[in-house]
Amino acid sequence: MATAVITDTKKLPRPGRGGYQPHGLTEEEARVRAIAEIVNSMVDLSRKKQTVDLNALKSAACRKYGLARAPKLVEMIAALPDSDRESLLPKLRAKPVRTASGIAVVAVMSKPHRCPHIATTGNICVYCPGGPDSDFEYSTQSYTGYEPTSMRAIRARYNPYVQARSRIDQLKRLGHSVDKVEFILMGGTFMSLPADYRDYFIRNLHDALSGHTSANVEEAVAYSEHGATKCIGMTIETRPDYCLGPHLRQMLLYGCTRLEIGVQSTYEDVARDTNRGHTVAAVADCFCLAKDAGFKVVAHMMPDLPNLMGSKFIPTLVIRGTGLYELWKTGRYRNYPPEQLVDIVARILAMVPPWTRVYRVQRDIPYAFSYIWS
Repeated sequence: MATAVITDTKKLPRPGRGGYQPHGLTEEEARVRAIAEIVNSMVDLSRKKQTVDLNALKSAACRKYGLARAPKLVEMIAALPDSDRESLLPKLRAKPVRTASGIAVVAVMSKPHRCPHIATTGNICVYCPGGPDSDFEYSTQSYTGYEPTSMRAIRARYNPYVQARSRIDQLKRLGHSVDKVEFILMGGTFMSLPADYRDYFIRNLHDALSGHTSANVEEAVAYSEHGATKCIGMTIETRPDYCLGPHLRQMLLYGCTRLEIGVQSTYEDVARDTNRGHTVAAVADCFCLAKDAGFKVVAHMMPDLPNLMGSKFIPTLVIRGTGLYELWKTGRYRNYPPEQLVDIVARILAMVPPWTRVYRVQRDIPYAFSYIWS
């Protein structure tokens, strides 16, 4: 009977750890060969009309070449041959729902600026984080700076061209089609900013699509309309008091097609006590004006605000540094328990007519910054 002879009892490190690489390859060489093997296997299976199990292929290649970290999707997408790219790209595309409608949504942020109603009310809304006067002074109003869009904007130093171009390139590397783009302008009240800054911002968004350096907004829009990547829509977040006739006319010139209007509550006492800075009548008026001007309208609603009882729709978060945080600390504000909030949201969704779309039920504020939520 043959017996195995152990010549060295020293345990080898795990593949990819401690410098051990099979086949005498460097880490980079092993990674390149693993990617090539994965892609070749995908091509063979696809041409034979067999099921492509990407996770199994990655695991096998990592074991064979001693990789501690699996190859990234962008690396495999870049290695796809042109002849099989169309058939294999859907199997590698990250988060395919992002462009399932055929439109790539690109969110950008304007520079941090103070909320315009501070001049009349003396302060921002009690629940609002972010902005130059907050604990998150590097972020725009109503954001903490740790949301994905916020972090991209901060990395780009709020440059609109860099924000748009880098996000489009990222989506393209991840396998998404970027032929049609919809911009969403987030952060604060864009229409309260000086006109020259607004023009600069919009001009650079359109130039990021066309690659042309324009002298004004009209020229930027004209070049963007004839580029390979077209802006088919633009959404601007605003307030009811910055959604009047002059604002609407200007937004139409920018190419804006949809407005996201911060309503939060339709009760006068709640709007007053949360320092909203406008009346409920102003909300009704701006909706009427926006619809007459041809805009699609999205309303932001918040349950569980102070002085709001029952199911009176972004849930309320208590964020450090806000007025609501001080009310909560002193016991003057209490939130709904989770089970009650779930029941309220379910009843609200049941009342929404079928022709009305609910965009989301929660913000992407990191949980670590939320002391309580409802």
